[in-house]
Amino acid sequence: MTPPSDTEVREAVLWAAQEMLRSGLVEGTAGNVAARLPDGNAVLTPSSLDYLDMTLDDLVVCAPDGCVVEGHRSPTSEKQLHLAVLNAYPEIGATLHCHAKHVQMFAITHQPIPAVVEEFDVYVGGDVECSDYRETGSQELADEVARRVADRAAVVMANHGLFACGKTPKDALHVASLVERTAEVVWGAQSLGPIVGVPDEIGAKYASYYRYGRTGKF
Repeated sequence: MTPPSDTEVREAVLWAAQEMLRSGLVEGTAGNVAARLPDGNAVLTPSSLDYLDMTLDDLVVCAPDGCVVEGHRSPTSEKQLHLAVLNAYPEIGATLHCHAKHVQMFAITHQPIPAVVEEFDVYVGGDVECSDYRETGSQELADEVARRVADRAAVVMANHGLFACGKTPKDALHVASLVERTAEVVWGAQSLGPIVGVPDEIGAKYASYYRYGRTGKF
């Protein structure tokens, strides 16, 4: 498969950001998206700009060290968060942060979102942990999140929201949508009785598919 071009990556970031809003994963200008460009730099959504008004010219390009190398706007305030993950894991090509409603319920109670269906293990890699609290926009938050996604596609950020990653912006958006839907299902199911998870051996089997898809190794 031919790697996406610079323009295709930028178009995918813009699409994911706008779809994130349209699908209800964020409201207003909350959330942000980033992706690795062919030259090794990263393209990010700008700070405080309506997604529906956003164009390709509004996106900002940063070097791995965070220096802005292209763009007339300021990058997202969560720049360090995205760069920390992209720099740590070369197999990850895109990252997304959103404030999905049901995920935030888990974030403010500091609870993990369990992998209660096989699909969750396949695409996310297992339970989504809740991180320790770190201040928004800080390097400490960036380091904490990067540590948590070593073998998972997502992490709940305590008192904040969701961070998801994938090979492409579309993949990261799919992960975020799946985690939010599962959070809603778990939240609702708790009113019916105790949550019964997938058997451990089955969860481990399907989680290995995630690891293989991410790294090419079981």
